[in-house]
Amino acid sequence: MPTLRQLLAEARPLLAATPFGAPRREAALLLGHVLGLSEAQVLAREEGAVTPEAAERFRALLARRLAGEPVAYLKGEREFWGRPFHVDPRVLIPRPETEHLIEVALEAALAGPLPPAPLILDVGTGSGILAVTLALEIPGARLVATDLSPGALAVARGNARRHGVLGRVHLAGLDLTAGLDLSRFDLVVSNPPYVDRSEAAAMSPEVCDYEPHLALFPLGAGDSVLARLFAQCSQLRPGVSLAVEIGRGQLDAVRRHAAAAGLEVTGVREDYSGIPRTVLLRRR
Repeated sequence: MPTLRQLLAEARPLLAATPFGAPRREAALLLGHVLGLSEAQVLAREEGAVTPEAAERFRALLARRLAGEPVAYLKGEREFWGRPFHVDPRVLIPRPETEHLIEVALEAALAGPLPPAPLILDVGTGSGILAVTLALEIPGARLVATDLSPGALAVARGNARRHGVLGRVHLAGLDLTAGLDLSRFDLVVSNPPYVDRSEAAAMSPEVCDYEPHLALFPLGAGDSVLARLFAQCSQLRPGVSLAVEIGRGQLDAVRRHAAAAGLEVTGVREDYSGIPRTVLLRRR
């Protein structure tokens, strides 16, 4: 039977040689997933033996990873805001920079301040990470989470159930905010599709070949969904805030669309690369 060390030594150079530059540490992540161990436990038990069946499952996962399938889909899980969330090809994989949306939303909630049982809207919920996290971080909050994708709503429902907030998160199959009375909401958050299709050729195959295009690319220009969302949010009550994630180079367009919809930009937060990524707006 092979040892953990031998399987890691087999996998690491293959990962490093991928055209998308997969980190070598993913070998331990995948092996740990097969064996039910953490990455640290795998590294601490390198001399241990692995059954032929487990080694076969590991090599099958490794082959899928070498073809470009993201680790989060292979494991069926990704951490966000310190909590595990189920993910699969029906939803985008949560990015670290999206945690800035939670930071900004919580700051807006404190500055508001929100009522004791605020009604919060998450537009384009995907896996439900924003809605579930805000339900957990603001215990009295009730949330409406919308998405066009039935598959995404199913994943979000599972994550809300997993974290015990399904009773406070209402999931709705809607195009942005269509049909909702926005005057009822106390806070809005959204990580909408914002990648222009002209950028697809430069993107990693890990993203373009595996993650859902509905959640990545608007039908029009990269800022077209943001423009529609802002126009709809003109129906918010004066003083209510909207926190959104935006793409590289879209801040000027965001300011234009916001002004046209009667929204003012009250804050901009850069991501870990120094790119303006999260914008806080308020209904005038």
